[in-house]
Amino acid sequence: MRFGLISLVLAAAMMAIGVLFPWMKTIGILGLCYGLAALGVSLPARSGQVSFGHAMFACVAAYAVAFTAKAFPQLDGLMLIVWSVGLSTAFCAVLGLFMVRYRGIFFGMLNLAVSMVIVALLGKLYSLTGGTDGIRVDRPTFFGFVTERNEFETLLLGFTLLVSLGCGWFYQRFIHSASGEALSGLKTNETRLEYLGLSAHHVLWVGYVISGFFLSLSGAIFAMAQGLVTPDMGSWTRSGEFVFIMILGGVNHALGAFVGAGIFEVVKLAASAYMAGVWQLLLGATLLVVIVVAPEGIIGALEKRKSSTRNSQQQGGQA
Repeated sequence: MRFGLISLVLAAAMMAIGVLFPWMKTIGILGLCYGLAALGVSLPARSGQVSFGHAMFACVAAYAVAFTAKAFPQLDGLMLIVWSVGLSTAFCAVLGLFMVRYRGIFFGMLNLAVSMVIVALLGKLYSLTGGTDGIRVDRPTFFGFVTERNEFETLLLGFTLLVSLGCGWFYQRFIHSASGEALSGLKTNETRLEYLGLSAHHVLWVGYVISGFFLSLSGAIFAMAQGLVTPDMGSWTRSGEFVFIMILGGVNHALGAFVGAGIFEVVKLAASAYMAGVWQLLLGATLLVVIVVAPEGIIGALEKRKSSTRNSQQQGGQA
């Protein structure tokens, strides 16, 4: 079964579960937001650049939602998302012009440093941002409908599923395009790209901006689902969680980010409920097992197994 079909089946199943069990809707939305964020982190990772500060783009979008909703309480939720994502992506595009000049540890640490500055400012400017208490986001209209909480969560879950499917489709198209192949080429031989007439800075910048777009979508939807925005959304620990999820699922297919997010949420919730004191230990152990057993991530391992099976069948047919 193709991973695209599996994605559609999982999306339909998640929507059905949300309708049957209303308390699962918010969990599902937040899980999808984590998946979108991990999808964004995966793009720079394909070029060999791992960022521990990318949560800042989700944070900027979330605060844009909070500030805009407070200034224009009649604005529709869809317009809030569009405006906030656009603003955060523009910030990412400008910042990326500087970030793409660096590689390896410098790339990761510079992103981390900027995210820490943003988080610190959000925590200190109490009169404007509410400090560490954050800002509440009142439930807006959505697609023009004034809804109760249950109806709002149903609409938001459906919207988030469509956005996730759309971003997953775009991710697949991009990584198999000339630009996506060039981005992966940065990891193996950046000099060769330059000899071919391609600007390594521009190739990485394109991937960086698309990455920021996915993170911005994640943050904007997260703010509306949770109804509260705090500086922790941009912390290095949140960025680390996105990297954790990326490693779990793998970067070879968009589905990996969402499978990784699902596993992360299940393990985190179960460990918090039954082993509250050592839940980080359980998450770490899970990651170690995945790295040892499936270094390319869960979806990467499945793809590799499928490819090996196909090759074996072809060799058997030729024999």
